[in-house]
Amino acid sequence: MILIIAVDDNNGLAFNRRRQSQDRILREKILNICKGNRLWVTPYSAKQFDGMSYCPELNVSDEPLQEAVNGEYVFAENMLLHDFEKWIEKIIVFRWNRCYPSDLQFDIDVENPARWKHVQTEDFAGFSHDKITMDVYERIVSD
Repeated sequence: MILIIAVDDNNGLAFNRRRQSQDRILREKILNICKGNRLWVTPYSAKQFDGMSYCPELNVSDEPLQEAVNGEYVFAENMLLHDFEKWIEKIIVFRWNRCYPSDLQFDIDVENPARWKHVQTEDFAGFSHDKITMDVYERIVSD
């Protein structure tokens, strides 16, 4: 599976079981990245995509990390991810470039060179954020 997350400068994912922030340009970018492939989300995350008629591949599940297979995307906002790391082939991290309150942090060490290789960085302007950074990491294949 290909994991998509949005974090703050402290790798915060959520506070009080709620997302830290959201941005409509970011949602459009996620849909463009996933175009033609399944995008799995929880019912909570699906609300962000309401009214976006061009996302027919959106799949809503209470357990998207357990249902996605290779090549399918999971947008994870408020869940621990470490236990699913071995099934993740790529991680797309959107960084808000801000600090927000958080009580749930991204729990996969993408800076571990034995497991992950940083392959792309892109900065873009969001709607409510002057700068959002996208970092892409690919799994290091080991024997």
